[in-house]
Amino acid sequence: MAVELCLLLLLFCGSTISEVQPIYKPPPGTLDFGFVPAKTYDTGAYHEPGPIGILFKVVHAFLYVVQPNPFPQDLIRKLAQQKFGNTQGDYQKAIYYEIGFIVSAALGLLFILLLPLVGLCFCMCRCCDNCGGEMHQRQKKNADCQRSCFATFLFVASLIISVGVLCAYAANQHLTSQVRGAKKLVNSNFKDLKVFLNDTPAQIDYLVSQYNTTKDKALSDLNNVGPLLGSRVQEQLGKEVRPALDAALTMAGAIRETKEALENVSVSVEVLQEGTERLHANLTDVKMHLSNTLNDSACTAAQAASTCNIIRNSLNQLNINANFSGLPGVSSQLAKVNDVLKIDLSSLVQKGYAAFNDTPDLVVNQTKNILSDIKNVLESIGSNISNFTKTLPVQKIIADLTIYLTQSEAYVQDYFPVVEQYDFYRWLGCLILCCMVVLIVIFYYLGLLCGTCGYDKHASPTTRGCISNTGGNFLMAGVGFSFLFSWVLMIVVVLTFVTGGNIEKLVCEPFEDKTLFKVLDTPYLLNQHWKNYLSGILFNNPNINLTFEKVYSDCKENKGIYTSLHLEHLFNINEFLNVSMYTEDVALRIEHIQINLSKIVLLDEIGKENLLNFSSSGIEGINFGAYLTEINKSVTKVDLLSFANDLEARADQLPKGALENALKGHANNIRMIHSQQVVPLEQAMSTLNQSIRLLKRTSSELMVKVKNVISAVNAAQLLINNNASLVIVQETKKYMDTIVGYFEQYIEWVKESIAMEVAACKPIANVIDTAVDIFLCSYVTDSVNTFWFGLGGSSIFLIPAIIFAVKLSKYYRRMDTEDVYDDVESIPMKNMENGNNGYHKEHLYGIHNPVITSSVEQW
Repeated sequence: MAVELCLLLLLFCGSTISEVQPIYKPPPGTLDFGFVPAKTYDTGAYHEPGPIGILFKVVHAFLYVVQPNPFPQDLIRKLAQQKFGNTQGDYQKAIYYEIGFIVSAALGLLFILLLPLVGLCFCMCRCCDNCGGEMHQRQKKNADCQRSCFATFLFVASLIISVGVLCAYAANQHLTSQVRGAKKLVNSNFKDLKVFLNDTPAQIDYLVSQYNTTKDKALSDLNNVGPLLGSRVQEQLGKEVRPALDAALTMAGAIRETKEALENVSVSVEVLQEGTERLHANLTDVKMHLSNTLNDSACTAAQAASTCNIIRNSLNQLNINANFSGLPGVSSQLAKVNDVLKIDLSSLVQKGYAAFNDTPDLVVNQTKNILSDIKNVLESIGSNISNFTKTLPVQKIIADLTIYLTQSEAYVQDYFPVVEQYDFYRWLGCLILCCMVVLIVIFYYLGLLCGTCGYDKHASPTTRGCISNTGGNFLMAGVGFSFLFSWVLMIVVVLTFVTGGNIEKLVCEPFEDKTLFKVLDTPYLLNQHWKNYLSGILFNNPNINLTFEKVYSDCKENKGIYTSLHLEHLFNINEFLNVSMYTEDVALRIEHIQINLSKIVLLDEIGKENLLNFSSSGIEGINFGAYLTEINKSVTKVDLLSFANDLEARADQLPKGALENALKGHANNIRMIHSQQVVPLEQAMSTLNQSIRLLKRTSSELMVKVKNVISAVNAAQLLINNNASLVIVQETKKYMDTIVGYFEQYIEWVKESIAMEVAACKPIANVIDTAVDIFLCSYVTDSVNTFWFGLGGSSIFLIPAIIFAVKLSKYYRRMDTEDVYDDVESIPMKNMENGNNGYHKEHLYGIHNPVITSSVEQW
């Protein structure tokens, strides 16, 4: 049945992890496969004993004192291999290891043999009026002190016996309660095993179903081959294509700007020539009128003569400064540029952009057939995985194991009442043993109570009261029952001590620190022909390194059964479901993708010729120096506004009259000429300046710039026509790695899920922990050890209790005779007659008390 279980788990795991192959894994987008469905196991393989755990720790400490030696691995190995005793040292080692138990057991056996014998001799001795059997008590002056000491020691011994019997009783009750509660724990383990079996197929179905996530993502990328592969190709080619087209488009803009600049130069020169001629005429007219005004007789006056002379001397400044009439024209260059602009170069460049931007569509159109084949391959992979999982006899194996598990559970349920019944007998027997001790302790307590309460220190031994006498009888009854029961108690103590102590030392402690597993993993231990027993049982191959310790540890960590049992040695998944051959087929088909981009034309010959015509338009032959010389001059030799303001200021210096008014009128006229003629001319000069400088920049090495643009476009076109295949191959490889990477992610996820989540074998470790750690060690062994510890302590302290009880009973029981005294100097005769206590002297002798006529009670 174990082989069937392993095969089932094998097949479970085999349906998904077989695809694992060490393929190069690119960094694709992360896929979300969700979480493998898993139910929580109910069994908590941990036992907390509660308050009684303190007693368990005390017992463990005591066992460590008795047996401090480490676990005898070598002896256990020899014993398992039936080689124990082949050498003389084996017995010595065993005795040395068990010396603590041997000595303790020997003392117990001595107790068992001697105590009944001592009791028999003690009884016979007392029947002969010896050993305290004589009903006569000699009086001593320290009698009260002795009685108190004996009573105290007996009380302490009784307390210790009581504590011991309480420990034994608590352990007995704890074991019974745990056995009754073990049914729930057993049912929980069976439930977890059923969950383990029933949930594993669902987990495998989930793993298989998640292939659709991988397939859907791959199909999505295939359907978007244009944006993905086409865009990647376009991006790589665009590193050279786009700068070339951008340069051509910039040159087309430069042609338009050149035309506008030439037109501005032509218009501005014409405006400036006409404007300067008109300005020259107006300024000449102003000078003539000013000269006439200054020739007036008013200027001859002494107050105005100097001012008029100053004004007269400044009239030469009223003249134009720049001469635009001699500037060369640009009509020929403008005509050639206009001829160039008859062809829309920008439109041609935009066509190149559009053709290049159609790369993703070209990729889509040219890969339709190949992508259809790849999609069919992806569908076939999913079908093969589904078909393979359907061929696995999962349901049959699950049904068989479920039947076996159900039968086992029924067997346990049927025999559990028997276990409870036998546990009841055990509980009853242990309770009887406790009651024996309790009976003895009760006699001691009653004897102490009656003896202490009924004791009269003024009464003589022969006149003690009934209560005191009853207390002494109780004590002697306790002694009698101690001799009767103690050897029985010690037999049980020795047997449980040897059994429970060795189980604790040889099973529980090595199980807790996993030393027991190391022994079980010893090569050739359980089978002299098998190096590894577990792998020999599961795989019929003892050379596989599969150890009990590793399996238990992995299951304890709730890892998958496939990883824990190394089932790949029995069912090599890679040989059954090898997805690498499918991914290789996908990769091969993707590598055969052929994309032809030769239809893309970035700039035709007309556009290139247009660029060459622009470079030969002659704008570089314009005399920019002549233009800039005149442009840098001012329109007039003097600022007319400043001249007008100065003229008006000097007019204010003249006497009031016609001369002053005339000069102010000329100043206003000059201002009007400035605003109406000079300002427009300055604006025309600014436009001319900007246009000339733009043309100068454009014409600088124009031929070289045009040739560079054409060379860049030709290089980009050459890349597309001849070298694009290399770029396409590189990007296709990346695209292929992305698609294959999705399968790699799926495989790694399945591998990790199989290792850690699918068929998690925590229930198997729980079964082992429940059987050994909890039931055997915590429930049974700890309780049994605590029982013998308490009962053994009580039995041992029965010995001092017997001694103190016998000694103390003499002080409580009514005696038949007592001591009398002759020495009247020491004790008056009246005291002897009244029965008071005397003192023991060398000449004392005993007499019969005539008052006491009852029969002598002897023991």
